[in-house]
Amino acid sequence: MERISFHDQIVRNKRKSAFLIVMIFLVIMLLGYVIALIYSDVFWLIVIGAGIFSIIYVGIGYYNSDKIALSSVNAKKANPQEYRQYHNIVEGLCLASGMPKPKLYVMESKDINAFATGEDPKHSVICVTTGALEKLDKQELEGVIGHELSHIANYDIRFMTLTAVLVGMIALISQIFLRSLWFSGGRRDDKNSVWILLIGIILAILAPIFVYFVQMAISRKREFSADASAVKFIRSPSGLIKALKKIQKEVPDQEAKKKVNKALAPLFISNPFKGRELSSTHPPLSKRISILERM
Repeated sequence: MERISFHDQIVRNKRKSAFLIVMIFLVIMLLGYVIALIYSDVFWLIVIGAGIFSIIYVGIGYYNSDKIALSSVNAKKANPQEYRQYHNIVEGLCLASGMPKPKLYVMESKDINAFATGEDPKHSVICVTTGALEKLDKQELEGVIGHELSHIANYDIRFMTLTAVLVGMIALISQIFLRSLWFSGGRRDDKNSVWILLIGIILAILAPIFVYFVQMAISRKREFSADASAVKFIRSPSGLIKALKKIQKEVPDQEAKKKVNKALAPLFISNPFKGRELSSTHPPLSKRISILERM
């Protein structure tokens, strides 16, 4: 079996994530160019205004992401006396990596899961489920926490927020354009204009769908990077491999799943909502395990 360098894996996935972001930018430019051929500058004044509003809206959400996420899952602060091992593992990994210790929280769920959020390493949060604390041994919990610390160290929350802004802008531009056709009646005088209008309509319908799948692909690449970075932190993939195998075997807690907002799914180490690979926020567990076993 060919061995994989965790360093190469990190670089490769970051490169792929950057390429996918460029694809989203190209879609924005193409969609904008076609709409600009159809409409005057007035349309773009509306789009720019709506775009600024959406950026401010997402920005507010970004700077309050930890509060929103913790509140939505009804997480509680992890008491150092009650969750001594949890605190000790985080402190040990932070000391070894030179990272500041994040605030620690616990959410009620029988599932093995965890997520990280926050603006940056100095303002970050890690939350684990009660199921993870009960079912995982020290090495396995260390692997899961290493994965979450990697998301913080790699600024994944910031990266995914940028992606969300860009994807949201495409959806917004497409909606404004398609709705504007109702008011204009969609009438054009010459054949060239009709063809441009038709291309514009097709792009406005397909662009949001395309970039949604690109967004999911970026989320999956960040998961692979976090797995590899966790190995870099801990110097061994064993704990994370065993934890992912336990997650793979367990039956999902349906009650806990109802409490999780779907918008938070990309934050978790394992997708709380099962879905098809193309539209899933996470790569298949079997694929992640296979890559980790080759490190």
